[in-house]
Amino acid sequence: MAKFNPDNVLLQDYKTGKIPEEQGTLILKETMSNSVMMQLAKYEEMTKQKKTFQYLAEGVGAYWVGEGEVIQTSKPQWLTATMEAKKLGVIIPVSREFLQYSVTNFFNEVRPLIAEAFYKKFDEATILNADNPFTQSLQESVTDAEHIITGDINGDNFFDLTDLVNDAGFDVNAFISKKQNRSLLRRVVDGFTQEDGTITDPVRLYNRGANTLDGSPVADLESTKMKKGELFAGNFNYVRYGIPYNLNYSISEEAQLSSIVDEAGKPINLWERELMAIRATMDVGFMVLKDDAFAKIEPNGSGGGGVEG
Repeated sequence: MAKFNPDNVLLQDYKTGKIPEEQGTLILKETMSNSVMMQLAKYEEMTKQKKTFQYLAEGVGAYWVGEGEVIQTSKPQWLTATMEAKKLGVIIPVSREFLQYSVTNFFNEVRPLIAEAFYKKFDEATILNADNPFTQSLQESVTDAEHIITGDINGDNFFDLTDLVNDAGFDVNAFISKKQNRSLLRRVVDGFTQEDGTITDPVRLYNRGANTLDGSPVADLESTKMKKGELFAGNFNYVRYGIPYNLNYSISEEAQLSSIVDEAGKPINLWERELMAIRATMDVGFMVLKDDAFAKIEPNGSGGGGVEG
């Protein structure tokens, strides 16, 4: 039996199955390089739907030792966590002409669309808790830890934000923001505040060219679900994600897409419009290991509780 070669098989003859390895790898790379959460979190190798692993919760310590004294033995604290993958699916309507493409050429064309749909959906779920299948998200973590500062993005609230993380025993190593916040981030200054509110010798902590805040990277989330004035901070060494399986797909020419509507607000019927749709799926795991390693600034009226700024 001849080995399947996606270069020589038309899409119309191979409407369902695993996305070919080369194209699937490129989709995953594009997803991982554009996802804010995947850029910041640590990748955990997964080979099945659930994975139990240990992580270092508290490291080893060093001691001063006098001449001839026995060196103390420090015991690192290892904790066990279980991460479960959930299935993420996207449906993209395209022209029926693609049925005449080879499987390879078709996925070369739609790869950016699939990757974009994957990383946007994953980020909104894991960061903002929007349509979230996981038991955790950053929004839930800062809420559960009561690490929310309510107010504007400015110097005082910034230091309150990072203090919440530092006081819990963690260092902030990254921020999640959005491009519309850049004008607000320039208000984050360090200096001595006078009684009249003026700041002596102010030092701006935001570097717009490098997109860093107080020396740590700022990752911009592209989502209309994140409001201007929202800013997450935390230590992303305490977040994990994993991808246990290959990507799969299925092609339909007759489905009615209830989640995609036309200009009149009616569901798209593929057969009536001479379209087809690809449904691509991936399994991805996610978990936050330490809720109190994260904090957030929320603008007034955003609905979040917490410390008043």
